[in-house]
Amino acid sequence: MKFAARFTDWLEHRWVNPAYVGWILLGLALFFFAAATNTLAGWLYVISGVMLALLVIAALLPPRNLNGLVVTRSPIQPVTAEVPLAVELQVRNPQRQTKGLFQLIDPLPKGLGAVQVQAVSSLLPGQTYIWRYQLPTRRRGIYQWSRADLRTAAPLGLFWCRRSMAAPATAVVYPQVLPLKRCPLLDTVGPRQGQHWRYNPLAQADTQGVTRSLRPYRWGDPTRLIHWRTSARYGELRVRELETMTASREVVIALDTTARWDEPSFEQAVIAAASLYSYALKQGFAAALWLPQPDSSGQDALLREQPRVMYALAGVALRPAQGAIALPQKSTIWLTSAGTETIALPPGSRRVVWGNGRGATSGSGSGTTVIDPSEPLEPQLQVNV
Repeated sequence: MKFAARFTDWLEHRWVNPAYVGWILLGLALFFFAAATNTLAGWLYVISGVMLALLVIAALLPPRNLNGLVVTRSPIQPVTAEVPLAVELQVRNPQRQTKGLFQLIDPLPKGLGAVQVQAVSSLLPGQTYIWRYQLPTRRRGIYQWSRADLRTAAPLGLFWCRRSMAAPATAVVYPQVLPLKRCPLLDTVGPRQGQHWRYNPLAQADTQGVTRSLRPYRWGDPTRLIHWRTSARYGELRVRELETMTASREVVIALDTTARWDEPSFEQAVIAAASLYSYALKQGFAAALWLPQPDSSGQDALLREQPRVMYALAGVALRPAQGAIALPQKSTIWLTSAGTETIALPPGSRRVVWGNGRGATSGSGSGTTVIDPSEPLEPQLQVNV
């Protein structure tokens, strides 16, 4: 059966593959030809010849119906898990003849969904058909596929013909980001000085906050920022430049991809890494993501820009340990699995361990939180450490 399926698929892509009715008509044509050979009846030869001629015409027309069509694909914007992907394909007919009665097929990769099929009834010369559809996303990942297919049996429906067109696509599904309202893990991270957390404020230009300086008005500046008293003094409009104060605390979200994870726990850990990173940015941290690299170079493995961080988390996978893990010497949130060998963390760091039904409690040592993978993740990340 597998050989037959591969053979018919090869026929459909390389030439044409008879449809069910086509096989029946071919069998009848051979039957009448054999009967005519035995009986020497001329009318049987005529029937057999007409059937064979019809089959030849039906085999030659489908490839001509697809000839010259051009398929292009629009870039797919990255989304977060549970948000649908928007896919768009265009089929253009640059020929002088009308094309029609064919299928546009998008063979999606495994894990993204079933094969998508759209029927096109008619495509006039110079016309472009645009097909838009949405794909539900259930899991993070980086999905790639390289082609789209055109398939037709027109006009007689006796033979199927399929042609593959180059239409490369990359769909990036980021991990889900939990809307954390508080996170003691991050709020208390970092080294202490006496009874207070070390806090060095950084000035950051903004459209609100305290006045940093005055400058001449530029086209497009909000009128609410005009300082009228100074403008009257200088005889020209002056606007205020504002700044806000943000914390300079650095934190590294480190995901241990070399631990012995089960799949649900690892997916939870990826979601936790994305959520903690996003929460840290909102709180004014200088946040970064760290993933074990083959050369264990902790400093070079830091990812700081949000697009790079989310892309890395979308495609992160388990990998075997290669040498000792060298964490960067910064305050770290270490996400790992129970049963993994304990490593020394920098001062002021926190450890988050995925256990087996033990609940989110203070675990083996100060600064350790144990996550129960069978319970919702969001409230466990918001519990006091």
